[in-house]
Amino acid sequence: MSEINDLTPAEVRIWRAFPRGEPVDFRAAENEDPALGNTWGAERTVRASVLRALLLKAPQEEGEIASLKIAGARITGVLDLMYAKIDAAIRLSHCHFDGAPNLYGAQLRQLNLSTSVLPGLTAATLRVEGVLRMTDCRVRGPVRLGGAQISGALFMERAEFTAPDDSEPVLQLNQAAIGDDLWAPEMRAHGQVRLTGASVAGRINVQDAEFDKPDGTALDAQNLTVGAHVRARCIRAQGRIELRGSRISGRLDLLHAHLSHPGDTALRASSCVIGELWLRRGDRIEGALNLRRSHIEILTLDPEMLPDQVHLSNLTYTALTPHEPAERRLPMLERDGDRYEPHGYEQLTAAYRHVGDDDAARLVQLAKQRRRRTTLTWYGRLWGHVQDATVGYGFRPLRAAVWLLSLMTIGSIAYGLDHPRPIKADEGPDFNPVFYTLDLLLPIISFGPEPAFAPDGWHQWLSYALIITGWILATTIVTGVSRTVSRQ
Repeated sequence: MSEINDLTPAEVRIWRAFPRGEPVDFRAAENEDPALGNTWGAERTVRASVLRALLLKAPQEEGEIASLKIAGARITGVLDLMYAKIDAAIRLSHCHFDGAPNLYGAQLRQLNLSTSVLPGLTAATLRVEGVLRMTDCRVRGPVRLGGAQISGALFMERAEFTAPDDSEPVLQLNQAAIGDDLWAPEMRAHGQVRLTGASVAGRINVQDAEFDKPDGTALDAQNLTVGAHVRARCIRAQGRIELRGSRISGRLDLLHAHLSHPGDTALRASSCVIGELWLRRGDRIEGALNLRRSHIEILTLDPEMLPDQVHLSNLTYTALTPHEPAERRLPMLERDGDRYEPHGYEQLTAAYRHVGDDDAARLVQLAKQRRRRTTLTWYGRLWGHVQDATVGYGFRPLRAAVWLLSLMTIGSIAYGLDHPRPIKADEGPDFNPVFYTLDLLLPIISFGPEPAFAPDGWHQWLSYALIITGWILATTIVTGVSRTVSRQ
């Protein structure tokens, strides 16, 4: 016992319990607040240097499995296990740390800091063979876990991360590799959370979490790789959510989410590959939505959630749900600045055809032509208006029939009431106002009466009007038919 002669009674209890893996609980009550740990007395105060010596010397007892299990202690000094290799499991729950532990490059079997209060944590490139638990932790400084390798899961339920300044992220998991789930529902982060380049083999659960950095990027998860789903229901984000270049095999679930970054981008999921994206039943996004160049198999999107700016250039998706009328989907294609982006209209058309709604697909194509018309020269716009008014760019062919029938009726009545004079009175055929009007309207088909009569006066001007209108209708009909055939 000579090696522990200078230990306090509290430290002696821990030293004796360690070889047998017995827990040591200093708490006076289970619901006491570890944030008040700086008021705890010597009877529950433990030096970090003693814990370091205990873990490195690792006293053994035959037939027992050593582990460090402490609850409700005040740990003074800095627990420095930099580059250490510890075979025993470590559980320091409901503890108050005076100094931020240094676990940089350490190799641990398992680490549990649940419900503890810490001024920070330095654990970049940490390796944990089992799970890392930070459930209900409150950390008042940066948590540095960049490059960490956790073979099991990472638990951060209801954890709260803050920092005295915003010079660095409050939680750093960049380039971390997690072999199971990242479980952090109801987490609170007052500052940036960084997950750039991280890899999570299982699921990410941040349901009901809060990400608060109104003046910048609240969640930086560029190039994140997730093997299953990301459950982010009911999250509240003040600041940008950055997912550019991420790959999510399953579902990105943002049901009931509140995303806010006014005057900037609220959610950027550009250049991503996502199985399903759910943006439904939440508040209207405050800030821009950027899905450019992403590939999403199933896009679930409520029109009510879309902000004033939606960037969809080169976005591809197989299905768009829920099924909405084209009139409710088209506004999102008109919110991508002043540029004309035909790809967005083609994608929406393909989505409607995928579910067999050909009427909606035609409306989208008609809207595409109208948007394209705004980019043309004045004479191109004029010709576009003519095509739109006559046959709806070929997507409303019945309109041409109505025009032809109306003009034929006008011409037949006018010529029926006052016949044009025949060129040769004795040789001309009997005048038929209907077929004479059709001869004028249809530039290719000839029924015979038109060459035998020579209109003059108002007859002549009516004939000119019918001929010109007939050519316009014929040209627009051919254009529409050609477009239809090319689509099929």
